[in-house]
Amino acid sequence: MKSTVWFASLRARSGDESTEAKVRRLFETAGFSSCIHARDRTAIKLHFGERGNDSYISPVYVRQVVEKIKEAGALPFVTDSNTLYLGSRSNAVDHVTTAVLHGFDYAVIGAPVIIADGLCGKNVARVTIKKKHFKTVTIAGDIVAADSMIVMTHFKGHEVAGFGGALKNLAMGCAPPAGKRAQHQAKPFPIRDLCTGCGKCVETCPKSAITLVRKKSTIDRNLCIGCFECMTVCPSHAIDIDWETEIPLFTERLIEYAYGAVQGKAGKVGYISFLTRITPDCDCVPWSDASIVPDIGILASKDPVAIDAAACDLVNQQEGYAESFLTTHRHPGEDKFSGMRPNTDGKRQLQYAEELGMGTREYELVRL
Repeated sequence: MKSTVWFASLRARSGDESTEAKVRRLFETAGFSSCIHARDRTAIKLHFGERGNDSYISPVYVRQVVEKIKEAGALPFVTDSNTLYLGSRSNAVDHVTTAVLHGFDYAVIGAPVIIADGLCGKNVARVTIKKKHFKTVTIAGDIVAADSMIVMTHFKGHEVAGFGGALKNLAMGCAPPAGKRAQHQAKPFPIRDLCTGCGKCVETCPKSAITLVRKKSTIDRNLCIGCFECMTVCPSHAIDIDWETEIPLFTERLIEYAYGAVQGKAGKVGYISFLTRITPDCDCVPWSDASIVPDIGILASKDPVAIDAAACDLVNQQEGYAESFLTTHRHPGEDKFSGMRPNTDGKRQLQYAEELGMGTREYELVRL
């Protein structure tokens, strides 16, 4: 049976067609009010963007969801979990400061910002899932404690996962650093012939696992936590991983964490995805590259698999921008994510999530 995915374009010729109005209509039409009961502590799970990044969802749009949750008589809070890597969101003090600097303060969004895994990522809960890679997963404590959840996602590319959608927002986004580390596990290695000795990988490594030896990067695999930040910042692409063996396992671990993040919330989670500023990288990087395709619109669904499947299809239907990170597969119908990173397999996210019973890849796209 197909899941319904609601779609709103970005065209507008009146105030009734504003993006704010469309966010509210998507919330109503997708039936998210039925996910939320009076006095529910309702998490709005999103990404505040790393300092320097500017492609995250606008807090003005988040406020529309806050107001709809309040209309349902519930208690909304806006949340994310601390990062595995060093940056502007690795502890709750820096994280909240970054959120406020990006406009996510009470005066704008009308709800408190609560970092779900606490000051230093230690507010956690163990969730039993009994799957192939994990019997239990470690989820941020206040995600588990929340009664209901609206997952707001900026859909974009990703260095290793292929794309970052609702499923990845659940998996990495709802996990504390310990849970993120459990998902990664894969260890990168330097390609010495390509390494220029610039030291950017050394600067970004959160565990000081990388050193320069005779002006070439060396990674201590005992210290490495597999956060992949070195791969992201390397200007000469001199750090790699064993894509054939490591990435399928990474993807499955990712999806098992997504599964764990929604346990105990059957019928209590809604998903809204923004297909705008579709950049090559996660909003975790401290920059925002040019979009790879034109802005498309906004999706809403109660099915995280269907909404990600629809997002992928809508992106791939576009003509890719020539002046972007997209090097091949620019034509409509071609896979834009493998066009950027041919070794990734984002669709494995959808396949495995469907196997776990999280939803279906079969969907009906209904336009507002």
